[in-house]
Order: sequence, then C-alpha cells, then structure tokens
Amino acid sequence: MKVVKFGGSSLASGEQLKKVLEIVVSDPERKAVVVSAPGKRYSDDIKVTDLLIECAEKHLASEPADDVFDAIIERYASIARELEISSDIVETISKDLKNLLEGDKSKPESFLDAVKASGEDNNAKLIAAYFQHSGVDAQYVSPKEAGLLVSDEPGNAQVLPESYENLYKLRERSGIIVFPGFFGYSKSGEVLTFSRSGSDITGSILANGMKADLYENFTDVDAVYSVNPTIVKNPKEIKELTYREMRELSYAGFSVFHDEALIPAFRAGIPVNVKNTNNPTAPGTRIVNERANTNGPVIGIASDKGFCSIYVSKYLMNREIGFGRKLLQILEDYGLTYEHVPSGIDDVTVILRQNQMDKEIEEKITDRIMTELQADEVIIEHNLALIMVVGEGMRHNVGTTARASKALANAGVNIEMINQGSSEVSMMFGVKEPQENRAVQALYNEFFVAVPV
Repeated sequence: MKVVKFGGSSLASGEQLKKVLEIVVSDPERKAVVVSAPGKRYSDDIKVTDLLIECAEKHLASEPADDVFDAIIERYASIARELEISSDIVETISKDLKNLLEGDKSKPESFLDAVKASGEDNNAKLIAAYFQHSGVDAQYVSPKEAGLLVSDEPGNAQVLPESYENLYKLRERSGIIVFPGFFGYSKSGEVLTFSRSGSDITGSILANGMKADLYENFTDVDAVYSVNPTIVKNPKEIKELTYREMRELSYAGFSVFHDEALIPAFRAGIPVNVKNTNNPTAPGTRIVNERANTNGPVIGIASDKGFCSIYVSKYLMNREIGFGRKLLQILEDYGLTYEHVPSGIDDVTVILRQNQMDKEIEEKITDRIMTELQADEVIIEHNLALIMVVGEGMRHNVGTTARASKALANAGVNIEMINQGSSEVSMMFGVKEPQENRAVQALYNEFFVAVPV
C-alpha cells in the first residue's frame, strides 16, 4: 500500500489534475492521496496559500478584501471549468471560506491558521469531486474525521502520538482517500498548521499511521539533484540517498523537503520516492534508511545564506568550567537560536541566523561577553554562507576534507570556518556570501566531475 503526496505545482490547474488522476489510478497500490493547495501556474503567478494569507490579514485589519477573496475562488473555479465538473463544489468552497473569514478573530494566530489551512482542505474536496466525476471510487477525508491530532502551536504544530493509531483505521476504508495536507486539529477542535512544507509533513505522518510500504512524493523535478541546478548546469541526479543525508542537505538549503518533513516516515522505516508529476515514468530518487555506498564519498552539496558568526577568544578557555554554558545563556537571554558551535582550545565560534539580531542587540551581546566572560576578543562576522558537503561514504574515505579544502583554495575561495559533524556524514564550510556560488561549483567539480588521482 502506498501513500502519495502531490505538491502545489502538480495541482495548479485542471491540466495538471488530469495527470494526477492518471498517476493515481495507474497503480492500485496508491490508497491515500495527500494534496497541497493550488500552486503557481507560471513563474509570476501567486500561490493560493499566499492569497489566503493576504485575505486573512486584511480581515484582521478590517480592510476591504473582496478582490482577494474573488481571486481565491476564481482559482478553484477555473480548475473546475477545465475539468468540466459541477460548479456546486465551487459554491461549497466559497461558502466555507466566507464562514471562516467571518469567524472569531479574537485569537489572530488561530484565525490565520484556519484560513491558511482552507487552501489544502478545499482543494482536497475539489479533487475528490473530480475523481468521483471521472468514475473513480474516492472520498474526501478531513484530518478531524481521521483523528490527526496536533499540539496547540499555531504555525508550528507537532503531531501527537495517538494520531498514528487513529490514522491506521483509514486502511479499512474503501476506494481512494483524498486527504488535505498542512494541518491537523487540537484536542479542543481548533485547526493548527504545520511549519513550512506542511503537506510533506502530513504525507509522512499518514504513511507512518497507515503503515504504508512506500511514501511517494510527487513534485515538478525528475529527481533530487546533487547540487542546486541554478548554480551548476545539468547536475547529476541522485538515485538513492539516506534519510540522514537528506536531512543534512535540506537543512542546508535543499528545497525538495523541509528538513523535518520526513521524520515520521523515517521512524517507521518507510522508504520515500521523489517523483515528477510531469514525467511519472522517471525512476526519481529513493530516500531510505541505509544504502550501498558505491558512488564515492559525497552524495550532494547544499548551501544557504544569511548567517553570521560570533567569534570569542580567551586564553585557557578550555580550563574554565561553564564557559560554553554561560556564553549560550547570553544568547538565550536575547531569544537567539544558534546553528553550530565549532571550537578550539582558546576560542569558540557560534553560528546563527543574522536576521535574529539588530545592531543594538549585537552591541549588548558583545559587551556582556567581554565583561561577564572576560573574553580577550569578540568578533562578529556578517553575511556568511554555509556550504554543506554530505555523504555517508565520507566515513569510509580518507582525505575528503583535504580534497574539499584544496578545491576551494584553487578556486580562490577563502574559508572563514570549517566544521565536521560527529556523525561524519557531513562537513560544513563558512564563506563570504559573494563567494558562495564559486565555492559550490568548485566542490561539485572536485567530487562529481574530476577523477581523483
């Protein structure tokens, strides 16, 4: 039995939905279909979710929003017209959204979550209606009816353990289940959304709960690439990678999955197959617990911008009990989260997202580190890019770090920082943002183009 998820680009138009129907019915193992809200039809288009957020915010501000409301309903109506299905479903969607927008606004975060979630919810209703119109035994199932319970954290809901037992009962239903992604319900009955890429999270949860043999995630690319194709032209496709590799890569900027999206499937040992709605016969990329390391030390390279570093130096720091705790406590006092903490005997560097700090906070942090920790030196570097080189094979290959460092040096890229994770599945390089693309290209050439001597 398979759970299959389709992203927004796969559901943006009637033409795309025809492809989705053909994919689903072509394999009787495809039991549950998780759907996103309609995405972009073309590059300058607006996602339905973005329109819903704009509409909700205008209502919260008591501003006119009829034009945005009409644009949202027209997106569903245009799909229904293309598919030649009854306009009744569009009327249902219009009434549902109108009721939400006229609902309780005393808790703005909850109101926004409910309106955002309607994008997926109403699209699932439309898709189920289309499947039924086409003679397919299919039914819309809401997360509330299915028992998908989540924590009371608007915009960052976490699945509750009892959900999995509830979702297992979906196996008993006849026909194909059409299930909206992105949200669940609190125990008190409120709609709560997951974080970004929430529909991927729903698909992963459903695969776990229904004890699927495979979780298929359909998107608009043939496979996961070894590097960002906007940086390197025609990069190599990855046929198979592990969950751990995927998490490292997605954390560092891979856009295929949010780094937490696959955890429910991973915990249940369910493989994931990333496939292309527009080319469904392509094998895609499989994400598994373990794989044979036959492709060399590196499986992929990812990068992300917007970091800064706080470098702290103090002689005999390694002998001072509690230094690291005190340093991180100062950051915590200002509500800052950190990403990495590479350290030496007399120095430590804290890497964090620089959008968390303004000039005033920086000055306060620097002053407290100097006075409270009596540091010899504190330097804050801005506009760093982190480049992650990932591969399970690095644990079994000697000299990978040396090869990477040499490739960057030969390309004239100055390494601001280097750190290797204790798992030995990844190594991270910090470089100045203007050198990011050059660094990624140099590393790709070293590990995927050049033949090692």
